[in-house]
Amino acid sequence: MLDFTKLLSQSLSPFTDGGGTSQAFEQWTKSLDGHDDEYVQYGRDLGFIAHAHGKQAMDTAQRHAQSNLEAWQQVMGAMATPMLAQHWWQYVVDGAQRAVLYADAMRERGNHFVEHEEGSHKTVLSWEHEMVVDGKTLSRPVNYSLVRIVPPAGVTVREDGRPYIIIDPRAGHGSGIGGFKHASEVGAAIHGGHPTYFVTFTRMPMPGQTLADVTAAEADFVREVRRRHPSAPKPVIIGNCQGGWASMLLAATNPDITGPVVANGAPLSYWAGQKGKNPMRYLGGLVGGVSSVHLLGDLGNGMFDGSNLVFNFERLSPSNTWWEKYYTLWDKIDTEVPRFVGFERWWGSFYYMTTDEIAWIVENLFVGNRLGRGKAHLNERTHVDLREVNSPIIVFASHGDNITPPQQALGWVADHYTDVAEIKARGQRILYTLHPSVGHLGIFVSSSVAKKEHGEIVSTLKAIEALAPGLYEMVITEEQGQGVDKTFKVAFAERSIEQMMEQCGGDDSDRPFATVARFSEFGAELYDLSVRPVLKAMTNQASAEFMANTSPMRAQRWLQSDRNPAMQPVKGLAEQVRANRQAAPADNPFRQWERFNAQLITQWWDGVRDMQNAMIEWNFHLLWAAPPVQALGERLSRTVAKSEPREDLRTLTEVQDALDRIDLGDFADGVIRMLIFLANSRKEVRRSRLERSNQMLLSTEPFASMKPKHRTRMIHKESLIVGYEPEAAMAALPKLLRTDDERRQGLALCEQIAGPREEMSRETIDMMNRLALTLGQEPVAIPPDEPGSVLRIA
Repeated sequence: MLDFTKLLSQSLSPFTDGGGTSQAFEQWTKSLDGHDDEYVQYGRDLGFIAHAHGKQAMDTAQRHAQSNLEAWQQVMGAMATPMLAQHWWQYVVDGAQRAVLYADAMRERGNHFVEHEEGSHKTVLSWEHEMVVDGKTLSRPVNYSLVRIVPPAGVTVREDGRPYIIIDPRAGHGSGIGGFKHASEVGAAIHGGHPTYFVTFTRMPMPGQTLADVTAAEADFVREVRRRHPSAPKPVIIGNCQGGWASMLLAATNPDITGPVVANGAPLSYWAGQKGKNPMRYLGGLVGGVSSVHLLGDLGNGMFDGSNLVFNFERLSPSNTWWEKYYTLWDKIDTEVPRFVGFERWWGSFYYMTTDEIAWIVENLFVGNRLGRGKAHLNERTHVDLREVNSPIIVFASHGDNITPPQQALGWVADHYTDVAEIKARGQRILYTLHPSVGHLGIFVSSSVAKKEHGEIVSTLKAIEALAPGLYEMVITEEQGQGVDKTFKVAFAERSIEQMMEQCGGDDSDRPFATVARFSEFGAELYDLSVRPVLKAMTNQASAEFMANTSPMRAQRWLQSDRNPAMQPVKGLAEQVRANRQAAPADNPFRQWERFNAQLITQWWDGVRDMQNAMIEWNFHLLWAAPPVQALGERLSRTVAKSEPREDLRTLTEVQDALDRIDLGDFADGVIRMLIFLANSRKEVRRSRLERSNQMLLSTEPFASMKPKHRTRMIHKESLIVGYEPEAAMAALPKLLRTDDERRQGLALCEQIAGPREEMSRETIDMMNRLALTLGQEPVAIPPDEPGSVLRIA
């Protein structure tokens, strides 16, 4: 029998021996072979976590040592100059001036904060806009509003174009980050000629406001947009981060009014992730679950201070929070101030939620993961099932996102659907695109992302309804050009759920998180029965405001503003410095020495971050993954796909209705069926072909006169027929295209969309020939392959 105490100490050894070697770790894990019970697996997991973090620390240290040696040699070379005293004086003058300009930047940041705290509703939305609906006037009043972006000069918006509604995250900060820059989601939509709307919110929620009220208000916003654009397709809903799950709530509970949903960096499956990574998902298990939220809300007199959420984000990157962003401002003080102050105006504007709102979020998302498991209820009468979203869904995630890793953005698909066949049977179109490196905020703030991913998503959405149901990866590749003239090629590659999760990096067990969720439920009940009544009797508005104003997040900004008498002379001094600025050149040896030391400090803070992440994860698993404890979460670990018996999809009403109509239909049904056969032969659809298909649906009769809902249902029906009865579907084509004219016209349309012929793959040509022979027509000519050439995918 294995000594569990020894096993536990050995699992920690990779921390204490500097990460250990891969060989030593493999030998240790090999020694556990033959002891495959749950306690040994527990030890394996703890050892893997320690080894992964220890190895990461060793690799980082080696990389830093090499780069630091090279940087040190450069600094020493720069110091070997006879003009060292002159360079020193330049550096002293430059440093004194930078100190004044730096203090002025911090003063400006503090003044923006004071302006916000004293009631300013100004957002960082950089586009001119006009009020459309004030949520305070609705029957269920909320602190949300709908505004319309005013097109800039020279930009024409088509009123019958598909409207875009952008929902920003309410995660402690204010709204507007999705339109923070010219090159942004707003810019991509409005320069595409689309009416563009933005959902904003004010600092304080309405008394008694709930997430159900917010979702109802957003549904009212969508109805108002549709009323203003009666000839346009259903609006696209774009949600950023926390706005992403808000968009999915809206679409799942109001499926008949929303168009495609784009979820950018949206955490929909909070338990998902990889061992050795994604530390933020562990915090709920180490801070007491939902009880801590109730406590903070009660101390806030019924209001939860958003600065607590911002502080959690800041803890993930202490080097940037406490050093790097400030040093970057110091280092580039002549150019960095507008960017720093502009971003901090959003980052440091703290917004409130009601206790009911944040408790619902924690119980259903952060800790309980009920939305991802299909167990969430918006209120007593409204169950939220993400399978009810009947519009296309596009998920944009990044491997460089440490707040919402790809598993959390896409894990809900694996939790809700048994396989792609179910996605197709339910008529759903789910697309995803994975960025290799951009960080969380970069997903909806980065200019390069706006030009590439968001620009191509906007272009794709023009034709997305022509896509057959299924799960697709949206593959964006650079084609030609530079800068703003760069063009991209977009293709939609069919994927299985397993392939998608493998691309995300895999997903570990959710049982420890289910255990945390169950303990959180117990803790909330105990808190409500014992602590809460006493605490609510002891707090009032004055105590809540005192607690908020003395929090570190706010106190530092108050002290940096003009409200502090010591800061008031800074503005005048800064003006004098700007008039007499004497910046030291970049090659000044003391500036190089400064940057070298700044980099060492950044590396030290990164080491603190890595150790913090390692201990958070190791302690979480030590506490919540122990077999006796983990067993308590078994009931809550079941998801829709696990808890419901596997359904025979052929028995679904939609499938049966479709299969009953294999031999029924007309020219339109036949053409759609042939296009689906062609798409299935390729396993990939280029956007250019999708656009041609969509153009055919909009401009060629009998498709053009159909209602969009009718066209969508036809594509779904024919997809089911081809998917479940391909041979019968092929054999029935002559019954749908009855005359030679219809058959020739149908084949010509298919070739026009799948072509040009010289770019067709062998599989596509074979399918075209099979369709032609089935319809009694001449097969297409097959272009000869050049020796050694690779046939391109059509």
